[in-house]
Amino acid sequence: MTDSSPSVALPTVAVLGCGWLGLPLARALVAAGYPVHGSTTTPGQLLTLRDAGIRPFLLRLSSTLSPTDADTLHALLHGAEVLVLNVPPTRAAGSAEAYPALLSQVTEAAEKAGIQHILLVSSTGVYPDEAYLMREADAVADVVAAHPLLRAEALVQHPRHTVVRLAGLMGPGRSPGRFLAGRTGVAHGEAPVNMIHLQDCVGLLQVVLERQLWGYTFNACAATHPSRRTFYTEAANRVGLKPPTFQAEDAGGKQIDSSLIRAMTDYQFRHDDVVAALAFC
Repeated sequence: MTDSSPSVALPTVAVLGCGWLGLPLARALVAAGYPVHGSTTTPGQLLTLRDAGIRPFLLRLSSTLSPTDADTLHALLHGAEVLVLNVPPTRAAGSAEAYPALLSQVTEAAEKAGIQHILLVSSTGVYPDEAYLMREADAVADVVAAHPLLRAEALVQHPRHTVVRLAGLMGPGRSPGRFLAGRTGVAHGEAPVNMIHLQDCVGLLQVVLERQLWGYTFNACAATHPSRRTFYTEAANRVGLKPPTFQAEDAGGKQIDSSLIRAMTDYQFRHDDVVAALAFC
C-alpha cells in the first residue's frame, strides 16, 4: 500500500544578503527543497546564485532606497513567505547608527509583500563587554540611547519573527588568525572568546526555519570559550603569522550562553571546540 497523502510544499524563502553566510545558507535551503530568492550587491554573483538554483536579484540597500532598488526589493519579496534578513550593519548602512532606519524600510516592504516570518541574523555584540555569562535577556538597552542592533531587533520582535544573535564568525575565508596577528599590547588576554563556525551558523538557521521556531531570540555560540590569548595565538600560528602579544592584566569579558537554542533545536554543533575548528577555516 502506498502513501497517497499530499506532500506539504515548503515555503519560499527570500535571503536578503547572499554573501559569506547568506550564500551557503541559501544553497543549503535549495538542497533541502526550499524555493529560494537571493540578493547580492555584486553583479558578478548573479550567475553564481542562478547556477546554485537561487532566483537572483541585484540589490544595494541604503538609508534611502532608489526607485530601482525599491522595485527590486519588492520583487525579491514577492511570492516569498519567509525573509532571512542577513545584512551586516556597517556594510549595508555605512554606519551602525543608520542600520535601524535601513532595516525599517525592509520590514515595511516585507509587511506590504505579505511576508509571514522574518528571521533576523543579529550579533552577540548587543551585550555589554562585562565579565558575566550573557543570556538572551541580558541585552538591555541603555535608558538614554539604545544599542543600534537592539533598535534593529525591535523591528522584528513579534510572535511571527525570530532573532538569532551570532557570536564571532569563523570559517573558510574568515580565519581568526588574521584578526589580531602582529598586534602588540592587546587588552583582555584572559577574556573568553565567543565564536561560531560558518557550518554551525548555517545549520542553526536552517533548523530554526525547518522547525518554525518563531517568536524567539536566540544566542548562537560554540560551547568552548578559551582565553583570547590562547585562541588568537594558536590561530595566528596556524596561518603562519606573527601571534599578537597581550597586556599583562587579566581582566575578563563576557561569555555567551547558547543553552536556549540548543535545548529548543537539539542541534548538534559540528565545531563546539573552537580551537580545533581553526583547522576548518
